[in-house]
Amino acid sequence: MALIDDTVAIILAAGKNKRMKTNLPKAMHKVGGVPMIGLIRDALDQIGVKRRVVTVGFGAEYITGYFGDWAEYAYQHDQKGTGHALLTALDYLGDYSGRVLVLYGDMPLIRPDTLTALIGQHMESGAQGTLAYADLRVQNEYGRIIRNAGGDFTKIVEMKDASEEEALITEVNIGLYCFDAAAARSALGRLTTDNAQGEMYLTDVFAEILAEGGRVGLYQVADDRECLGANDRAELAELNRALYRDKCAELMLESGVTIIDPDAVYIDRNVVVGMDTVIYPGCVIEGRTVIGENCEIGPNTRIRDSHIGDRTKVEYSVVQEASTGDDVSVGPFANLRPGTSIGGKSRIGDFVEIKNSVVGEDVRISHLAYIGDADVGSNVNIGCGAITCNYDGKQKHRTVIGANAFIGSNANLVAPVTVNENAYVASGSTVTFDVPDNALAIARERQVNIENWVLRKGLGRG
Repeated sequence: MALIDDTVAIILAAGKNKRMKTNLPKAMHKVGGVPMIGLIRDALDQIGVKRRVVTVGFGAEYITGYFGDWAEYAYQHDQKGTGHALLTALDYLGDYSGRVLVLYGDMPLIRPDTLTALIGQHMESGAQGTLAYADLRVQNEYGRIIRNAGGDFTKIVEMKDASEEEALITEVNIGLYCFDAAAARSALGRLTTDNAQGEMYLTDVFAEILAEGGRVGLYQVADDRECLGANDRAELAELNRALYRDKCAELMLESGVTIIDPDAVYIDRNVVVGMDTVIYPGCVIEGRTVIGENCEIGPNTRIRDSHIGDRTKVEYSVVQEASTGDDVSVGPFANLRPGTSIGGKSRIGDFVEIKNSVVGEDVRISHLAYIGDADVGSNVNIGCGAITCNYDGKQKHRTVIGANAFIGSNANLVAPVTVNENAYVASGSTVTFDVPDNALAIARERQVNIENWVLRKGLGRG
């Protein structure tokens, strides 16, 4: 599309927001599990903008590390306001005189169709600058759109500089613009810092364009929520709520997922959930998790960057960077740590922790066990209190348990060790040598009863 191919996107993300009280750039704070600036990247990718320039300053390393070579970077070493930030980006672009789409890095709800509509209107109107606005009839701190008696735009007044009458205006600047680069560069060159904050306001560019005899266009966004940003942690929480609600609606309406209480679950933007899965209250599902069909998730379960197979039940448990096959049961109160893979039809019960292990199909680890750095074959039973002792104080070692093996309760398998196929380990054993196929390992001292020992020691209780 020509209007997109000929447009450079500029994301302003150099400032340090004191109200956020953070060591991160504001735009790197997450909403819906994704940095705010990452959602803007997604919108730009969807409309096909090929050249992207990000102004960076405070915490530049976080933003450059996140985007990598997706963007070019204009460094604003001295933060002198939003106008100075845009001028920094235009200086980086040199003699470029085409269109620029300008966005703030903390506006994650901007929709791709809004961006294309704004650019299209800017082109069709012949304006040198076009700004998006919303009509908000609630208290807010956005700059007010000032019109003349004929209804034409004259300027933007920042809320801190607004009179009582201007503060009552409901049409507000949302911080999304399209400019002809040459006109913006010329107008920026005449800006002053004569305002409440002593900064170069980007919004003053429009009055300067008019003063030069240029035209300014206005575009009203379809959804008022698109103007939402985050200047503090409370506003960040509101953005998260909005995105979580949207994600729940998407899953229920488009994917056939049942969510018992959408206000009591937190599902990140990139999560995928299959049809007829039920999600109970208290669940946190994060990152790029994929959950299959006909599953039951929760209550009170956290799943992050994991893959859950079909017809699997996970309740009151934590699953992080792990995967399960189909027809698996996890929990209650299980912990599947990174690097864990559970085969189909397996049962991982209460207070079981598994880490960096491959567990085969139809395995039963029903309660109170720790399996770390292990390879477990199919149809294995691991009893209550059994553990793999994978750490010798210096390094980790692996345990191998063959198919159809039986590990008795309170057994300790001291790695590196192999329990071969069809072998049994007696309860209470500490196994330090490999166990052959079909063998029984008993590694415990023979029981000795000393008659009347309690009486001789004077320890009787009655």
